[in-house]
Amino acid sequence: MTKTIPAYQRIKNAILDNIHSGKWQAGKAISTEMALAKEFGVSRMTVNRALKELSEERVLERRQGSGTFVAQQQFNHTFVEVRNIAQDLKSANRDYQAQVVSKRAITANMLDDELRRKFGIETAETLSAHSKNDDVANSADTTVLYEVKIIHFADGQPIQFEERWVDAKKVPEFIEQDFSVVNTSDYLIAKSPLERGSYTIRALAAPEEIATFLKIAPQSPTLVLRRQTYSAGQVVTFVKMWHAGDRYQFSGEL
Repeated sequence: MTKTIPAYQRIKNAILDNIHSGKWQAGKAISTEMALAKEFGVSRMTVNRALKELSEERVLERRQGSGTFVAQQQFNHTFVEVRNIAQDLKSANRDYQAQVVSKRAITANMLDDELRRKFGIETAETLSAHSKNDDVANSADTTVLYEVKIIHFADGQPIQFEERWVDAKKVPEFIEQDFSVVNTSDYLIAKSPLERGSYTIRALAAPEEIATFLKIAPQSPTLVLRRQTYSAGQVVTFVKMWHAGDRYQFSGEL
């Protein structure tokens, strides 16, 4: 069974929704603790926890004697440096091309457990059960994520296969872009600049589908970079980047 979202988390989600929709804009006051407690039918202690966490995540700013305000996010520069394969290859004087394999919208009921955990999304049935009214936003056909799959080429040879998922509410026009021309990371940074992230790199045998895209034999060694990045305290994108093991390496300086 899917766990019920804690009350403080529901309040956090609602506040973030109001900010992302533009209802509560940067520098403006949000509802008072008392008003939020009444709206959600919880104690002020529960509301206080939600506001405290959002303040620690630099989404809100609490001013003693004045109230709680949407923080003026300093998003005029990127807090997280994201490696861009297009720039890397061009810097190495390699001919770069991108081929979009697929793009699609994903609803809550289409999510696997990994994506549901990454983005904190429940099934449409659970959302409807928690809702006081059968809001359209909680229906099974509401888009929650966008998915794109892209092959990146160096000198005509596939070098990376990208599987990416993006929060549809935070970046609503993402799916409309031509990613054979526009780089996914560049677009996301421009629209929802990233404040932090985490990643892992693993050596995995290539499944048949991945091997086909990279033009290698099934079960060949690959390097898989899995990265999730955050904006305004929440995951905005999760990506898996598969690299042919004999064509790509990760390096840096200490």
